[in-house]
Amino acid sequence: MEDNFQSAYQEEEDRLNSALTEIDTVLERLRGIPVYTGHDYTEQALEASREQRRKDLAKLRQEPYFGRLDFQGKDEEERKALYIGKIGVDREQVSDRPLVIDWRAPVASLFYSFTGGTEPASYEAPEGLIEGLVYLKRNVVIRKQILERVADTYNRDSDGPAVSDEFLVYRLGENKDNRLRDIVSTIQEEQDKIIRAAKNTALIIQGVAGSGKTTVALHRLAFLLYQYKEQVSAEKMIIFAPNRMFLDYISDVLPELGVGNIAQSTFPDWAADVLGVVLPEQNAAETMSHWFEREGGMPEITGETPGRFKGSTALMGIIDSAIGLLENGTVPEGDFSPWDGSVLRRSMILRWHNEEYAPYPPAKRKERVMARIHRWIEMELKKSPSAAALKDRKKKSAAREKAYSAKWPKYDPLTIYKQIFRAVKVPEDWPAEAPERIPQGVLVSTVKDLKKGILHEEDLPPLLYIHYLLNGSEGGSRFDHIVIDEAQDFSPFQIAVLDLYVKGHSFTILGDLSQGIHAYKGVHAWEEMQTLFAPEQTAYHALTRSYRSTMEIIEFANGILSAGVGSSLLAVPVFRSGNPVRLIAYGQPLPGPAAGGDSRLQAVRTALASLSGREYRTVAVLTRSLREAAELYTELAGQFEDIHLIDGSMTEYRGGLSVLPVYLSKGLEFDAVILADADSDHYGSAAWDAKLMYVGCTRALHELWMLHGEGLPPYLQNGEGTVQGWPE
Repeated sequence: MEDNFQSAYQEEEDRLNSALTEIDTVLERLRGIPVYTGHDYTEQALEASREQRRKDLAKLRQEPYFGRLDFQGKDEEERKALYIGKIGVDREQVSDRPLVIDWRAPVASLFYSFTGGTEPASYEAPEGLIEGLVYLKRNVVIRKQILERVADTYNRDSDGPAVSDEFLVYRLGENKDNRLRDIVSTIQEEQDKIIRAAKNTALIIQGVAGSGKTTVALHRLAFLLYQYKEQVSAEKMIIFAPNRMFLDYISDVLPELGVGNIAQSTFPDWAADVLGVVLPEQNAAETMSHWFEREGGMPEITGETPGRFKGSTALMGIIDSAIGLLENGTVPEGDFSPWDGSVLRRSMILRWHNEEYAPYPPAKRKERVMARIHRWIEMELKKSPSAAALKDRKKKSAAREKAYSAKWPKYDPLTIYKQIFRAVKVPEDWPAEAPERIPQGVLVSTVKDLKKGILHEEDLPPLLYIHYLLNGSEGGSRFDHIVIDEAQDFSPFQIAVLDLYVKGHSFTILGDLSQGIHAYKGVHAWEEMQTLFAPEQTAYHALTRSYRSTMEIIEFANGILSAGVGSSLLAVPVFRSGNPVRLIAYGQPLPGPAAGGDSRLQAVRTALASLSGREYRTVAVLTRSLREAAELYTELAGQFEDIHLIDGSMTEYRGGLSVLPVYLSKGLEFDAVILADADSDHYGSAAWDAKLMYVGCTRALHELWMLHGEGLPPYLQNGEGTVQGWPE
């Protein structure tokens, strides 16, 4: 066995040295070609291709590939050793195989889908289904041109067992820094199916905590750009993430995969930019405070909860009715006369509006009709009998043209939105029953805010919808693909509006209902989104394997979901064992010099000192509220240097030691987590409280410590698989 390993290692080291020599030779030749700076289009294209190849090869030198697949097609005479990497590179000389195969290439799918066995394997290629035999599947780790690890996950010629999870567990055991990393070397079969799914599909992914759903979605973008390079572009893709700090956290993944220029935003930022409005930062903070900082837990969610009603498609129907009324009474009554003696009949204006410009949305139609009227005026002015008459007519026509334009409805989304809620005066022909279709509580609170000029996040989807109905997708600019992360916090209305801004219902919608702590605005079941699309336009995938945390942490978190939520969306852990979850009461004697103390602050200090003293790059203290996080941070900052308070206003995740409220931790992950105040004074018995605690527990990769006062919530009282007290 040892001899086989040494032989494999030597073989791969020789191959790596050979590949590096070839890469360096080609790179040196390309760098020796003078950069073309002229204006010839063909030469410019050739230079762009050379420059891209220079960049690819320079990047490839550090980590040329991560996997090897020996495959023999059924019509081929011999098996071929195929090396798979982040970037595909052809050899300089004509060969039957590239130097490195791009991980997105059809044959590379075998590296992810083949899990062993002696039966033939197959993959889909442009020319059809390709069948053959896999002889070897090997993972390699190369860092800075040094071969660090070789692991065979399948060998047809060996009597030894397959070790499909050994390499995965090795990579998962690595510590985290302040950025999410690509998983291209460890993509699993179920993840690969999602990554390679057809483009024009609203793909909904339910993924348990730690299932890699965010990373899978980012890899899917890279695959779509590779597979549909003639149909899509990075500039017409966008990622919607829950907050700006999370965008910073995921910012390195796409560049590592060789993909750039994909827009990344939060929905409120993007929507406010489209609408040209400003959404004050304090509004989001006030919303979070209302739902997460109140004593006694989360307020009750009902049909009169503004986020739920305004996020429903019921409001879309009300808006449709209002816009329809506007269109019916669009063209002002009477003929248009720019000056006495000259008349443009209303019948002609109606013909322009209702026939010639009928395909345009209302605001654009008005623009074109008014432009047509202006051209008609200019033609009439040319008939003026004298210079004096021309001057007089110009003056009168300008005033009357402006007055006539003012008679048209005001195609402003905010004005129409205010009219729907009766926050301003409405046109005489608007139906009186419209407000009755809006819950009274929503109507009263919205009118109050709109009269003060206050907009909330839940007002953006209806405003966007009005904007779209009035203007269409301006300039024909629609996205080729949209990724929505933490989609359980999106409303059906948001998805419906975004569908108007994307081609072919091309979505990757991912989230976890078990982490639905923003139930006051998000969906409670994926059916709320699936029903927005025709059955053939959507697909659903469930990712149940969790790769983030140890078995002990996942099983502990599953216990919270089962007992506190009654959920069946439980994670299946990868076999990676670690330390048990610790339950530590504040009254227990502290270890070391502080023994005998029982203070909450001293307990948090001791826990943080213990975990941060280990080989962990990221450690977090999670509190129930922002106020408690700020107070703890102030106390801890004097003892710990690399410590940061995350309060929702940050745009950058810095790693190191962090203190933050549990509700702001969603989407992040840390080597070790200290969940402070895991007691019944801070977490009630409601399902929402259990979900909140579940979110906090599943942020931990390697260690989870639960500090608590007297009394535990019911879903923690069992405590199976935990260790009580401080480590020895």
